[in-house]
Amino acid sequence: MRRWLDAVAIYREPRLIAILFLGFSSGLPLLLTLSTLTIWLKEEGISKTSIGLFALVGLPYALKFLWSPLIDRVSLPLLSSLLGRRRSWAILTQLILMLAIVGLGSTSPAEEPWLTASYALLVAFCSASQDIVVDAYRVEILEERQYGAGAGMVVMGYRIGMLVSGAGALYLASYVGWFEVYAAMAALITIGIVTILLNPEPKAVETAESIARDQRLTTYLAHRPDLHTWQVSTLAWLYGAVVCPLADFMGRRGWVVILLFILLYKFGDSLVGVMANPFYLELGFSKIEIANISKLFGFAATLIGAFLGGFLVKKLGVMSSLLVCGVLQMLSNLMFAVQAVIGHNLSVLALTIGIENIAGGMGTAAFIAYLMGLCNRTYTMTQYALFSSLFAIAGRIFSVPGGWLADNIDWVSYFLLTTLAAVPGLVLLIWMMRRDIVPQPGTAEAPASQTPAQ
Repeated sequence: MRRWLDAVAIYREPRLIAILFLGFSSGLPLLLTLSTLTIWLKEEGISKTSIGLFALVGLPYALKFLWSPLIDRVSLPLLSSLLGRRRSWAILTQLILMLAIVGLGSTSPAEEPWLTASYALLVAFCSASQDIVVDAYRVEILEERQYGAGAGMVVMGYRIGMLVSGAGALYLASYVGWFEVYAAMAALITIGIVTILLNPEPKAVETAESIARDQRLTTYLAHRPDLHTWQVSTLAWLYGAVVCPLADFMGRRGWVVILLFILLYKFGDSLVGVMANPFYLELGFSKIEIANISKLFGFAATLIGAFLGGFLVKKLGVMSSLLVCGVLQMLSNLMFAVQAVIGHNLSVLALTIGIENIAGGMGTAAFIAYLMGLCNRTYTMTQYALFSSLFAIAGRIFSVPGGWLADNIDWVSYFLLTTLAAVPGLVLLIWMMRRDIVPQPGTAEAPASQTPAQ
């Protein structure tokens, strides 16, 4: 019993509570360009194929690694000197995100679909930029012993944010217009702003390896007197911001396999998520029923799953937890096929959503802990952005054909295909475990030295 109490006590630590609120701020915008938006589009008479294409507005989540070096290395005038580099970028992206959400809510999808898509793309871009900062911040302030619990808190906060922008938005949309819904969601981003302001700027980290890389560049540039000052500065910046993080990761054994695994682990879940709300609506469930069961009941199930996932990571280790949770995720997709056969039945819907969200919460917690363990703290922002971008590709880009498939096959066949889509990731995971391709010791350890953030 005491061991269980000790495992639970870690969730009361101040850093983990901060991670919970930052998870909320990251999760809130997601459904505003995904499931909540799909219901709005469905009500406006947009076809399922077009709704599936709207998944492309999530492209920034998949490409955020491209501008993560800028956020990592560029200091903002005035703001960075007042708040620090990490916190200043967080505040800037959150403020612009609020404006973009209001702009999205002011559009009319039926009359101005391209304007709606443009604002949705801007929301996704700002949200992805916020994630770049928050993800790095999380890894930098947590100790390795907190990774499992930290991953659980991320999932909890993220799902609370998704609950608000999912069920909360649907409840609100039943009484007011969509503009008021999106304006209310924008106002809640202030929770993330307050959390950033109340927490300190993390310290920049240097390791023996990073110092050696910098020294090699300095030596090289010293033997190139033909270069202008601006060329030297540009080369130095590119080397530190882009080359070093990638070189560090690509120097590890099995790095190509690791990237492929990140791409495939949640693929089956993503295909379910993109068509879940249109599926519920076609079965005759009302928005209130969807909110009550899919969002509220599903939220509670996800919190349970997140806690169980964090606990499994602590007890079984990351790789074994990934396997257990991955199998459960795959099997949970079969419940949607059962739901399609039975049709409009609230009890079965509750069972379907409960199983899917518990398994999904467990899998996400284990997966986040895995990604955190992959990061070298010297290059946290760029490396985590790369990993999470690949994760987002499965969630956004790979799921684009989901709308076309749903238009051309029945729902039972669709959800059976989503189950099969989870198999490649599990096969790859087993292969990695047999060959001991795991997060390398030392990549997430306490740094050899620290210097104050500039």
